[in-house]
Amino acid sequence: MRLFLLLISFLVPAAASAAAGNADIHAIAQKSAELLHVERVDEVRKTQIEGLFEVRSGRNIFYSDAQGKYFVLGGSLIDTAAGKNLTSERKEQINRIDWSELPLDKAILSGDRGAKLKLAIFTDPDCPYCRKLEKELVDLKGVAVYTFLYPLEKLHPNARAKSEAIWCSKEQHSMLQKVMLERFVPEAARCKTPIDDIQTLAQRLNINGTPTFIAGDGRMASGVKSAADMKTWLENGMQKD
Repeated sequence: MRLFLLLISFLVPAAASAAAGNADIHAIAQKSAELLHVERVDEVRKTQIEGLFEVRSGRNIFYSDAQGKYFVLGGSLIDTAAGKNLTSERKEQINRIDWSELPLDKAILSGDRGAKLKLAIFTDPDCPYCRKLEKELVDLKGVAVYTFLYPLEKLHPNARAKSEAIWCSKEQHSMLQKVMLERFVPEAARCKTPIDDIQTLAQRLNINGTPTFIAGDGRMASGVKSAADMKTWLENGMQKD
């Protein structure tokens, strides 16, 4: 926050020139690549704050003054009047994926299967945050949930065996809940699983942690949301469409 306020103090004297269209987009892009050590700069565009520019590199967002002299890293742009985190909303836009690309036949389907609201989750049965999210999902109504088993073996050595056992169970979702919510240790699996394919998919989508979830409109987020917050997040996407 101090860094953000410091940047704003530098921008105030330059606001008039920035408003007059004197922003050096080329300099911002060039200095961003040099100073921030990014391989490429995909986009530079104005923000709602006069004199402050968004610099996008892949899925990462930075902020710069009009000449590329000062940068804000790791900050969020907040619209206090609307009560919105503009940086988070922007990241949702650039991280959006095509839902049709998800191999839903390799996911465990649960929830209200015919619901218009759809949610895909990449989960690890030994991930503590995934367990918290799974507990919230019990109370999530009116949503079709597709769970992709994505064990992070470097962090949780036993997660793959549990994931395989869940997939090979006759009642996949019941076993998923039993393993995650009751800490049940299932017997070894005896069937072919799609876990390798899911890991390849996760890498292609730049999903490096769990739980990561994707709304039916392609927005991506991570962490734990309450059932109520998750429902609101999904509904907000439908309203925008």
